[in-house]
Amino acid sequence: MFLGTIEDLRKEVELPYVFLSPVFSFNYMNRKANFGNCIISHYPITRSETVFTHQKFIENLDVIKDDTNTRNFQHAVIELTSKKKLHILNHHGYHVPHHKNGDEESLRQCQMIADYAASLDGPVILTGDFNLVPESVSIKQINKVLTNLTLRAKLKTTRTSLTRKTEACDYIFVSKEVKVKSFEASDAVVSDHQALILEFDI
Repeated sequence: MFLGTIEDLRKEVELPYVFLSPVFSFNYMNRKANFGNCIISHYPITRSETVFTHQKFIENLDVIKDDTNTRNFQHAVIELTSKKKLHILNHHGYHVPHHKNGDEESLRQCQMIADYAASLDGPVILTGDFNLVPESVSIKQINKVLTNLTLRAKLKTTRTSLTRKTEACDYIFVSKEVKVKSFEASDAVVSDHQALILEFDI
């Protein structure tokens, strides 16, 4: 199987704006590949920032020697109109082996994200696979500053038939300025995680 590119995906979904925040790179079939978080948008991204929550970017990862648990979050400012802007935060959470309850390190990183989100002026949407169950102390830190739609919808799982895991570990959080029209976990199988779909207005 060959790895597709972000450019292939962007063309397929016909969305022109891309913001990639890799956590590491590696050599693949005589090319350099980047692994990390990505935001693809129909609307212009007027400002972007990558914030590392654990370790730093690793050039040419050695899977034996290097820490593959490097993590960051993305912050993209999306210009909806000349007067309407939206903060999008995207994160792939720190992985604790054997469970999704988190630990002191995941708590530190989630507190970092919560503090960052709370400092922003205007509507905020935070999303991602956090590798944490809703009952975890780490997720509760974010719940203090943003509304947890996964929790509010009482999703029992965000997993699909491609895995035996059954927990809810994917989230969309919103600030009070975001007016939720609908929120659901899609039944379409696109990976071992369900796609979360939010329709909203600001």
